[in-house]
Amino acid sequence: MKILLTGATGYIAKLLLPDLLQKGHSVVCCVRDKKRFNTKNYNPDKISVIEVDFSIMDSLQSIPDDIDIAYYLIHSMSSQTGDFESLEMACAKNFKERIQNTNAKQVIYLSGIVNEVELSKHLASRKNVEEILSQSTFALTTLRAGIIVGSGSASFEIIRDLVEKLPIMVTPRWLKTKCQPIAIRNVVEFLSGVIGYAESYNKSYDIGGTDILSYKEMLLRFAKIRGLKRRIFIIPVMTPRISSYWLYFVTATSYTLAKNLVNSMKVEVICKPNNLATALNISLIDYDTSIKLAFDRIEQNQILSSWKDAQTSDIIKDGLSKYIEVPVNGCFKDIRRRKVENIDNTLLKIWSIGGKTGWYYGNWLWEIRGFIDQLFGGVGMRRGRKSETDIFPGDALDFWRVLVASKDEKRLLLYAEMKLPGEAWLEFRIDENEMLIQTATFRPLGLLGRLYWYLVYPFHGLVFKGMIRNILKPLSKENV
Repeated sequence: MKILLTGATGYIAKLLLPDLLQKGHSVVCCVRDKKRFNTKNYNPDKISVIEVDFSIMDSLQSIPDDIDIAYYLIHSMSSQTGDFESLEMACAKNFKERIQNTNAKQVIYLSGIVNEVELSKHLASRKNVEEILSQSTFALTTLRAGIIVGSGSASFEIIRDLVEKLPIMVTPRWLKTKCQPIAIRNVVEFLSGVIGYAESYNKSYDIGGTDILSYKEMLLRFAKIRGLKRRIFIIPVMTPRISSYWLYFVTATSYTLAKNLVNSMKVEVICKPNNLATALNISLIDYDTSIKLAFDRIEQNQILSSWKDAQTSDIIKDGLSKYIEVPVNGCFKDIRRRKVENIDNTLLKIWSIGGKTGWYYGNWLWEIRGFIDQLFGGVGMRRGRKSETDIFPGDALDFWRVLVASKDEKRLLLYAEMKLPGEAWLEFRIDENEMLIQTATFRPLGLLGRLYWYLVYPFHGLVFKGMIRNILKPLSKENV
């Protein structure tokens, strides 16, 4: 079958795509920016990539007419505008109008479990999208999930942050809320299993694992699996705002997403019984096994997708191309050049920068800068990186976004997503003379931007000098 996969750079779609291709389907991937989509690991005869912005109706004309199935995997809960409901409804309406004029017989939508009268904005928005898509000429199959557990998923990483960072937790009362977590492996099985399954047409199904747990129980069981002793105290006086800040400062989530998550976590999400798993011959995975499977992926460095790559900024919305041309005029620059003795080793170290590896010099200074950024509502240094050795355009890398990562060109270009009175780029490039050129570029915004550059200039001189020196050290003598 020819399948349209929306949100192809998102967490769920990245994990679903290999499954679809393995089953012999031809997949058309919808992305906002082709530069963010890595096609090198896929059969080019079975995959095509088109640029679509579902908030702009005209851009949907690139969707081919001869598709058989379409997945709707577009969500905007982490939108910085705060009005993600209107954005999601507009995208859903545009999608519906376009797909109705194709050959698609079925649309598969991944939504959230909605089993309470009073829903959070997030769940109410998902329900509104479902209603929009249901009023169409194609058959709609809706799968409703709660907490999704898998390496790189928002839920998993937030739980991991809390458990591994805090031996004692003073928490809000929503930790008593019950939910039914589901392993990402099961989610993918359901999404691919309902393709062409006529019994699922124009129906919705709650999908979940075998366990019904409170958030407190999920944290404690996670800790037990990791061999950690943790104590949790629930206090009733922690307001939603304080809860949101608590999540924001302890975990890698943005404040906007933390606020929406807190509102959602106050709502119980337990599956209504159905026989879909039996009909599709899916063996549901329990919570403990989901955690163990996730860590198996992490230990093997096989995280294919991470929610952090979609977190924050306007770069994703506007496209990487807008930022790739590093400006020259009106900018401050710190440029350093050194001879490269071993190109392969140098590229390996550049491609490993950030995350657990650190920045090769003054990591404590980078951490302080990240903490200051977090105080002002920025992402800080909490996002880390998805893979310890691989980088691809669009990836999050601490408080940077990867714009260019080309070993053929021997070039890595990063753009700062921290809160700044201006814009910043950091580039590593090995030229034809085997010189490593490390360039930090800052385009100030007004007087405040210029004052900022001169204020941090002494630290830049220290950090950037040490960084290029340590990058060029032989791997066996590395001293970061």
